[in-house]
Amino acid sequence: MWFRNLQLYRLGQSFDLSAEALDGRLQKQAFKGCSRMDLAASGWVPPLGRHGEQLVHAANGYFMICSRKAEKLIPATVVKQLLDDKVAEVEAAESRDVYRREKLRMKDEIMVDLLPRALTRNTDLFAYIDTRAGYVVVDTPTPSRAEDLISQIRSTLGSFKAAPVKVKRSCMNTMTQWLNGERRLPQGLGLGEECELTHPDPNHGIVSCKHQDLNAGEVRNHIKNGKYATRLAIRWKERLSCVLHDDLSIKRLRFEHVIREAEDATGTDDPASRFDLDFSLMTLELAEFLPQLFKAFGGEETEE
Repeated sequence: MWFRNLQLYRLGQSFDLSAEALDGRLQKQAFKGCSRMDLAASGWVPPLGRHGEQLVHAANGYFMICSRKAEKLIPATVVKQLLDDKVAEVEAAESRDVYRREKLRMKDEIMVDLLPRALTRNTDLFAYIDTRAGYVVVDTPTPSRAEDLISQIRSTLGSFKAAPVKVKRSCMNTMTQWLNGERRLPQGLGLGEECELTHPDPNHGIVSCKHQDLNAGEVRNHIKNGKYATRLAIRWKERLSCVLHDDLSIKRLRFEHVIREAEDATGTDDPASRFDLDFSLMTLELAEFLPQLFKAFGGEETEE
């Protein structure tokens, strides 16, 4: 289970629940699916999927959890077509206009009729809690989805203090300084081959560079003309690479071959054992990488 996109949260207090206690809490809101008349439903499922029963997968103080959201698929175009047909039928049969309130009632009737027959789409969202360092890492490119998961944990546990990680130096300014040579990258970090440069004035546009030597003069010329780095590809110790955004979110995270070699060396085909190994390798790498990343931006800005 290798995460690809990271939204990072700092716990506001120590996490004292054991894996067993957390599992017991999650079981109370385990996923049960949509009933015939539900438009959506959510709950907790085993991170191991069909290969597991526990709602918490624990390893070395890291607790992985998985939220599942089920949504009934009722295309708006289908509802509109059925509503238009029904309105036309009533107007023709009764020689009168159908107004807004009646249309809303008709739409509700159509939804009630369609719900039991609608297809259901399930979406899983993974996260893990680092109980020792006090982080929550959510695997999604979308901040709003990460917030939904944090809210779901809070609803399940009753209280869960977590807020997005904040750093002391501006990510945008620091990434720009790395590109123009004004600030050296910390040891272990290197530039990739991709960036996005944005001008504060929307009329001056956005420049996206891919497969580009970021030390090239043309990149620095854009910065001299007032653009700032809002997205930057970086590498860390030849062990992982990612695209860092100016809100400190991480996209397209890739663990390099040195880590994959450790995975392949075990030679296990058991899904549960492979999942546990992948999870352990990933969390141990991120436990070393994330503090170094925060340090590159002056360290975390903690609330008093």
